[in-house]
Amino acid sequence: MMLLSVTKDTKSITYSSLMAKMIHQKQTLQFKCTGCGTCCTGGDDHYIAMSKTEASRIQKHLGITTAWFQRRYVMHLTRNTLTARMHKGRCVFLNKEDKCSIYHLRPVQCRTYPYWPELLESKQAWNNEAKHCEGINCGATVPITEINKKLTMQLKSEQDEP
Repeated sequence: MMLLSVTKDTKSITYSSLMAKMIHQKQTLQFKCTGCGTCCTGGDDHYIAMSKTEASRIQKHLGITTAWFQRRYVMHLTRNTLTARMHKGRCVFLNKEDKCSIYHLRPVQCRTYPYWPELLESKQAWNNEAKHCEGINCGATVPITEINKKLTMQLKSEQDEP
């Protein structure tokens, strides 16, 4: 399934029809992050994508060489997209207290969760994710403008991948 229509000449995103189909356009959604860290864990099929720019910021923050950062913390997902290594099903940046050690620099994928296109496609997808995230369907109603902002950020990051 193609989520975006990208015009090669202008590199513009056209996704208004995609946005109109998302469940948050038809009903309210509730989400309150509990800081449990579960979204930072998963099996072999889970990964945390980051751009080279995001990786560079994290590497500089950690104060280590690029070579050591890439050996210790990342793998290549595509030519321009890296992924944080998972160690025993946990993101390498998740500390012993289940908190993100790079929270202020976390990748777009982390900043936009749970407002990903595949989770907003249907109420079933949203509720299936709620089985893994205790904050989904809890707390106050999230304003549609906030959801749209994060969804747009996620879609743009996906467009930026070659």
